[in-house]
Amino acid sequence: MAGNLKAAELRRLLAQGEFILAPGIYDGISARVADSMGFPALYMTGYGATASMLGLPDAGLATYSDMVGRAEMICSVVKTPLIADADTGYGGLLNVQRTVRGYEAAGVAAIQIEDQEMPKKCGHTPGRRVVPAEEMVMKIRVAADARRHAETMIVARTDARTAHGLDEALRRARLYEEAGADVIFVESPETEAELERIGKEVSKPLLANMVEFGKTPRVEADRLKKWGFDIAIYPGLGFSVAAEAMREAWSYLKDKGTSAGIEVPQYRGMHELMGFPEVWDFEKRWVS
Repeated sequence: MAGNLKAAELRRLLAQGEFILAPGIYDGISARVADSMGFPALYMTGYGATASMLGLPDAGLATYSDMVGRAEMICSVVKTPLIADADTGYGGLLNVQRTVRGYEAAGVAAIQIEDQEMPKKCGHTPGRRVVPAEEMVMKIRVAADARRHAETMIVARTDARTAHGLDEALRRARLYEEAGADVIFVESPETEAELERIGKEVSKPLLANMVEFGKTPRVEADRLKKWGFDIAIYPGLGFSVAAEAMREAWSYLKDKGTSAGIEVPQYRGMHELMGFPEVWDFEKRWVS
């Protein structure tokens, strides 16, 4: 059986010291746009995927089937390695095993699992509760063992900072490293000093969440790398600017009764982006 080639590529980039800047994608259009731009990895955001699929908040409402289906669709249209949000693993240890194998079969390079109680809540929002660290340790061990390909990466996220403080979050980070996580994700640090401390105290590859309108200061990639981070995700940037652009465009349409003269930027190469030239070539060959 062939290995996980996209995961192997992501591991190679990390091993050679390349900083992984990963935009947040959530549907087929965002995936194709980001894939065309040469990023080293993409990030499937749970917030964006839930919002675009269900029109609902990221509050544990999207199921395993919803999310693995979205991951499979995205992997089918991109060449870039995908880091994918898998919430809590969607249940207990047997659910975690199924989640890892399902995401891996979908083509995901790195699978993110967090230590929240179910139903989970979106990071940076109030009221998040975490399970005992020992429970998450077992999930990570199961996740690492469940992989059919050694290249597939497990990202362990802790949400302990907000309710329990940075010391507890870092204690958990060390436990999750020892349990076999490939990447550590300490969610919601609140200052640059906290980001620096995390970078000093975590030895495995480290992910920073540069979310829009969140608790964590948004820091440029060069400084994150200097502090010891290896990956930065931008989960909210794409859907927030897309939503605002739609609001502006439709406001213009409502006011003017036409789209002529609109100044909101429009993507001029949509047919090419979505693969229509391949359809037309196919029809020339096969359709009389």
